[in-house]
Amino acid sequence: MRDRKATLSLILLLVGALALLSISPSITLASRMGRGFKDHKPNIIFVLADDLGYGDLSCYGQKRFTTPNIDKLAVEGMRFTQVYAGNTVCAPSRCALMTGLHTGHTLVRGNKPDGGMPLRPQDLTVAETLKQANYVTGGFGKWGLGVEGTTGHPNRKGFDEWFGYLDQTHAHSYYTDHLYKNSEKVLLDGTQYSHDLIVDAAFEFIKKNKDNPFFLYFSLTIPHASLEVPDDSLKKYLGKYPEKPFPGGGTYTKQETPRAAFAAMIDRFDQSVGRMMTLLKELGLDESTIVFFTSDNGPHREGGGDPDFFNSSGPLRGIKRDLYEGGIRAPMIVRWPNRIRAGTVSKRVWAFWDFLPTAAAIAGANAPKKIDGISLLPTLLGKEQRHHDYLYWEFFERGFQQAIRVKNWKAVRLEAGKPVELYDLDEDIGEQNNVAAKHPDVVAHIEKLLKAARTDSEGWPLKADEAKKSR
Repeated sequence: MRDRKATLSLILLLVGALALLSISPSITLASRMGRGFKDHKPNIIFVLADDLGYGDLSCYGQKRFTTPNIDKLAVEGMRFTQVYAGNTVCAPSRCALMTGLHTGHTLVRGNKPDGGMPLRPQDLTVAETLKQANYVTGGFGKWGLGVEGTTGHPNRKGFDEWFGYLDQTHAHSYYTDHLYKNSEKVLLDGTQYSHDLIVDAAFEFIKKNKDNPFFLYFSLTIPHASLEVPDDSLKKYLGKYPEKPFPGGGTYTKQETPRAAFAAMIDRFDQSVGRMMTLLKELGLDESTIVFFTSDNGPHREGGGDPDFFNSSGPLRGIKRDLYEGGIRAPMIVRWPNRIRAGTVSKRVWAFWDFLPTAAAIAGANAPKKIDGISLLPTLLGKEQRHHDYLYWEFFERGFQQAIRVKNWKAVRLEAGKPVELYDLDEDIGEQNNVAAKHPDVVAHIEKLLKAARTDSEGWPLKADEAKKSR
């Protein structure tokens, strides 16, 4: 009798445990990723393209070339249609990504010459956050948030390993005479294609850390100008498009076939993504790795770039350096087998500053307090998700400009003190019809948010008249 009771109790206990696990996959995930379960923590890879437009992938509508390997990520994961970069140029966008703050609060709010503005010790990054959860961290590609000898060097901001460019201007050249491995200058002879060197270094990082949970920040420079690519990629596209040679100048190289070079660069990038996914499968890491893919801002017109010919912004208005959608809305694909439902298309509105708390939630780490981002893990798992009240950007290269998104409303202010332009993105994704005059109540609400959303910046101070008009 006692044996029957014991057996019955054991069965009830197992049934109850299974029922608890079936109630919520997020509970299962949390238990598997708790701080005491190192072996079950997923690897996190964030692939960041440089100046890749919303329409530069065939799964987002590109017609003049194809991106089959990146498209496969979308087939096997979740493709987002309303995700935003941190800014419309690289340094502030990457700062928002790394620190979980929008550009009304970030330290870095624009590009600066001579190495840019370095992050400070108090500017906590994704890598520093994941170190709390015993992740090995590696960055490969372009940094832009602190050169050698500064507090913003990647090794001082949580990265165990770094290889690539530190200064974004240096990253214009794909046939450079040096790159950086941590703080060491690695001399090159000018014949090696930097993209390939960076990819190979990242793959070695994956192999070396296959038995540890790792965070790979794969910040590749393609298709940022200059438009340079090895002949084995270029030949596939030579003669395919009408060409207007680019004469070179400044930090950009001469290019006789810039359109062919642009397509070939993205083709090579796509192949690199395919090689990475093959490597993960070969190492048995495919199902234990979550991969994010996106771009740091809209498409460029530099070095012979032609976003009009390639329809690089898709249905969106504007390009890099615009606060219209084409400058800040980015492709975003997230793949995580057995966690994210394959083939999902999501309209969830989120932005780069959400990645830090999302990565922290995935890893079981504590995100820094007082950040602007929120975890998107519920969305990835198909659960109820808290919404942002608004998303905010500011940009200084053309004077003080602001943009904000509130639900379906997008407002842009191109000059301090000027009226805002207002667009209903549900009805007007191309931002062609300014409806501010028809919605004074919405404009009034947005005016208040534009003032409340920001703090002043020492690195990008407002001029006296701009400050007066913005308060």
